[in-house]
Formats: sequence, C-alpha cells, structure tokens
Amino acid sequence: MEERKNFGFGVLIDILKKNPKTIVLTEGTDPRILEASSRLLASNFLHPILVGDPDKIYEVAEESGFNIRGSEIINPRNFDRMDEMVELFCELRKSKGVTPEQAREILYQNNYFGTMLVKMGIADSLLGGATYSTADTVRPALQLIKTRPGNTLVSSCFILVRPFAMGDCGINIKPNEDELVEIAEETVRCARIFGVDPKVAFLSYSTYGSGKGEDVDKMRNAARKTKERNPDLPISGEIQFDAAVSPRVAKKKCPQSEVAGNANTFIFPDINAGNIGYKIAQRMGNFSAYGPILLGLNSPINDLSRGCTADEVYSMAIITAALADNKDA
Repeated sequence: MEERKNFGFGVLIDILKKNPKTIVLTEGTDPRILEASSRLLASNFLHPILVGDPDKIYEVAEESGFNIRGSEIINPRNFDRMDEMVELFCELRKSKGVTPEQAREILYQNNYFGTMLVKMGIADSLLGGATYSTADTVRPALQLIKTRPGNTLVSSCFILVRPFAMGDCGINIKPNEDELVEIAEETVRCARIFGVDPKVAFLSYSTYGSGKGEDVDKMRNAARKTKERNPDLPISGEIQFDAAVSPRVAKKKCPQSEVAGNANTFIFPDINAGNIGYKIAQRMGNFSAYGPILLGLNSPINDLSRGCTADEVYSMAIITAALADNKDA
C-alpha cells in the first residue's frame, strides 16, 4: 500500500474524490473481483457495477467472506433497458446486418453487455479479463466504443513504479512509423495522468546511426514525425536503452540529446521487444507493473491478466476510472 501511495495512486484517488466515477466489472462471480469490489465500496470515490446473476454473486461473496452490501449488480437477463440496448447495438453494428435476436444473444455475454453500459453512459469505465482473453475485452470495445477522433488504432502501455511508461507492450504486433507516432502520443497522454513529465525515447539497437537496418530507420523516422507534431515534447530516437537511461552512457553516445540519460517514457519497435522489456523490468528489476492500459478509445476500457490478484484488480480499477476523468484531454 505504501508503494501505491508513493507511486501516484494518491493523485489518482484525489482526481476521483473530486469527481467520483462508476466502473463496470464484468466478472461478478470471481472472488478476486469481489474482494476488490468490497474495498471499493468502502471508499467514496469509485462505485463498482457488477455484472451477473445477483444470487450467484452474493453466494460467492458470502462463501469468500467479502462484504459487497450496497453494490450495484446488473443481470443481463433481466436488464430493464435491454430493448433500448438492443436497438443501439443493432445501429452500431448495422454494417454487419445484426438482427435484434442476434444482438440480444450477444448482449447476454457479460463482456458485450458491460461495454454497452459504458456506451450508453450508465457507467464511466470498464475493467474485465480476469477470466477471459484480451481479445474478448478489446473486440467489444473496438466495435462499440471505437477509437477517439484522430486515432486509427488501440494501443497499450504499462506504467512501472517510479514511474515509467512503456508502450506498446501488449496490442500492436509490428507497428509502422505512423502507428508508432500515435502510440507515442497516447503513451505520453497516459503518462501525464500519472504525474510523469514525459521524456520520450524511441528505442532501438542503434543510437543515432550507430546501427543500420529497416527497424533503425523506422524508429528514427517515427521519432522525427512525433517531434514535428509535438515540437515542445522532449524526444530522442532512435536510441539504445542504456543511452536512454544512463547519464554516463548518454554522455558518450549522444551528448547532444535532450532526453538521453533521463528518459521515462519508452516506445518499443514491436510487441516482442515491448513485452520482453517490461517483463524483464518487472521480474528482474522488481518494478511493479500496472497494465496493459488500453489507449486510444473513446471511453476507458481495460484488460486484466487472467493471473491477476485482487490487489491488481483494485489498482487497475482506480487507474481505469481516473482515465475517464481525462478522456477528452
């Protein structure tokens, strides 16, 4: 808890206390979700909405010893606004020719139902994925919430305690130059919510031309394009990780860089590098990692690891809801 306080959760909680939010938790019978919900219910800044059969949810909560009295539970099977939801769903998916009967069956699935609660403004945000895949969280979000104006893709970043921001470590497999620009801008936006003053490093096996290859060119060009769009943003790239974080190495390799040696926002060339990089920091560097935080959507939808703990659910719920306060920033 002390690490969370120092890391910046106090800032996020202060944001939510000024403007309390609601969050849909789509797996209402999972004990980890229920434990996190009981903690959220004891607060006054974030209200959980559990999706599922109330009888089953209360049964699991009682068996697990979690107090969820006062929680809002919505069962897709008897939701009083289901006809309205079905009509809106059909409108959103009309290009696919979805019929009302098909829509109703789809909306009985908790992930789609929860996403539509956000779309309809019944909830501010959604957190799911404790028992299903990232695709099952991202697909409904792309179909129904869609990307923010000016965005062409959904990306992700991880926030590591200090804090650092790392993107994209979980969604886009091999982004091109223009996609990397978008990923960088969204990662910067997320980093700022956590109080980070972004200093951006476009990572590579090369530092300012020390290496050659298509991947080097891609990162150099992406850094240049991002700088052209954001002239006041400190950016270096292409740059090796040691030069990005070590002042001693930076002095030797790129003394002219405004970021080298002090980078705190890292853009990886592809998902291989990003996923490996954040997990090395997490497991060998003993950094706590929060994410993946999905970026680029009109409303905050976030994904949990199926191996998550109740503490991680609680943390990600706070992060997700705080993003709702900044979704138009």
